[in-house]
Amino acid sequence: MANPNDPSLHSWIDIAPGSDFPIQNLPFGVFETEERGPRLGVAIGEYVLDLYAVSQFGFFQDLELGPKMPKIFRRRSLNQFIALGRPVWRAVRQRVSELLRHDNDALRSDEVMRACLVRQSEVRMLRPVKPHNYTDFYSSIEHATNVGMMFRDPANALLPNWRHIPIGYHGRASSIVVSGTDIRRPNGQRKAPDAAAPTFGPSQQLDFELEMAFVVGRSTQLGDTVPVQNAEDYIFGLVLFNDWSARDIQSWEYVPLGPFLGKSFGSSVSPWVVTLDALEPFRVAGPVQEPEPLLYLRQLDQHNFDINLEVAIQPEAGPETTVSRSNFGLMYWSMAQQLAHHASNGCNMQVGDLYASGTISGPTPDSLGSMLELAWRGTRPVPLADGSERKFLLDGDTVTMRGYCERDGLRIGFGEVTGKVLPAPQL
Repeated sequence: MANPNDPSLHSWIDIAPGSDFPIQNLPFGVFETEERGPRLGVAIGEYVLDLYAVSQFGFFQDLELGPKMPKIFRRRSLNQFIALGRPVWRAVRQRVSELLRHDNDALRSDEVMRACLVRQSEVRMLRPVKPHNYTDFYSSIEHATNVGMMFRDPANALLPNWRHIPIGYHGRASSIVVSGTDIRRPNGQRKAPDAAAPTFGPSQQLDFELEMAFVVGRSTQLGDTVPVQNAEDYIFGLVLFNDWSARDIQSWEYVPLGPFLGKSFGSSVSPWVVTLDALEPFRVAGPVQEPEPLLYLRQLDQHNFDINLEVAIQPEAGPETTVSRSNFGLMYWSMAQQLAHHASNGCNMQVGDLYASGTISGPTPDSLGSMLELAWRGTRPVPLADGSERKFLLDGDTVTMRGYCERDGLRIGFGEVTGKVLPAPQL
């Protein structure tokens, strides 16, 4: 049985060089068309492989996937499929890989291809999971340091707990939307530093946050904990994540309890979930952690992933400008540490929950993961290709984030997460 990650594999489907979705990737998502109701799919090149149609032709019959097949592939989210467990995810990915290989003709008859393959340009992608809960972490040391320098003492930018504990907060799951969904500028209460009292109105400091999020793949019971060395067994895969933020609302409200309305108006998620199995070849060591974490957070081996990230802004009538290039491998706290800490007090995990990384910033000026940092709180406007500048986002701006791994000629991508800023609702 061939390894689905084998870089020598190639498909009978024509896949363009540099595609995010070669046969070694095979990410899972949920799609629909005018003729087909919501169902699960796998991305391959410029196509979506309809897993429900594949199951109808009997290609999963010998995998012993349980009595819920093939109905499990006709759902509006991946949750029930994920809940079947890692052996099922791996078996389905393995079989899909076999069906798509250049030397397998099983799917290549006209009838089967018409039923099972749809061009990505002809589908509408849905939110891949239905999260019961959403947690946003704060795990980039560069981002945390920059924010501390701006808003606190530059000589003591990191709070005393930051190097000891993965900081996070419980966010709003109901306002997480799939890529391509417009984001309405929020109204809110804000107070200028020199103002005597707060005012209410549209945010003037709307921002993006370049993040990734992992999808919980295994539930726990209330009171259970997750050892850090086993934490990745509870992760299904990763998505791109834009944690839109209204900085003026946030800065006025966040003391003493943290983010609230400055964050909850919307977060955007990419439609394809790339499995940890597909990312295995791209493991890297994270930053050295000093002081050494407490024993329950102490990990061995490599738990970060070398994922290149980009952010672009496109004005309403102008060209796109790439404003940031960063990397997920820079994260100080790994996903395993985040999950182990989250469960350390007995908090129960639920399949489909989303845990976001926090803003992913790097050490160079072009690797900062938010407008707050790129424009340094509005003091260094960011130039765009059309000649305009941005301190924060304007109405009509479209923000697009992209991510991919690349090594030895193999590219594993995430597609993109995009959203356009619409004016605030009238008061």
